[in-house]
Amino acid sequence: MTTRFLWNLMRFWTLSLLLISTTVLIPKVLPANALPSSVLAAPAVFWQSMAKPNSNKNGNKQVLNAYKNQLSNVIVEDVSGTVDKLLPDDTEGSRHQRFILRVTPGHTVLVVHNIDLAPRLNDLRAGDRVSVKGEYEWNDRGGLIHWTHRDPNSRHEDGWIVHRNVRYE
Repeated sequence: MTTRFLWNLMRFWTLSLLLISTTVLIPKVLPANALPSSVLAAPAVFWQSMAKPNSNKNGNKQVLNAYKNQLSNVIVEDVSGTVDKLLPDDTEGSRHQRFILRVTPGHTVLVVHNIDLAPRLNDLRAGDRVSVKGEYEWNDRGGLIHWTHRDPNSRHEDGWIVHRNVRYE
């Protein structure tokens, strides 16, 4: 066998595996709107672009900084922690699911998730890990994060909650 033949055979198998992985494997792992725009996009590059190194640490630092400086109306992203306690829903006005999120061993925030605009996290339990994007409001108990959903009027930055690899927005 010639070198040219082996080279072409290797290119054929590489492209075949690439096509199989992007058309068969990735759609089963990701929602349809998360697929790369080109079917021929290299999966390794796609997965690398999805990663945000140290992003959750930065979100937690944003919360701690806002609390320390008594700031409100601060958009915080990738705030991650453990659910400390589930609270009863707030049913006055728009309905909100509420829980306490421990972002560091010494700091908690109240997460207020509008369930009239976004899906409820039905299987949320104390001890679960979540990541949140929303608006931080200062209070003397550690603060709260709300706007964890899309704004139907497109006037406010959208937020979300990720729980068990599902994004609620």
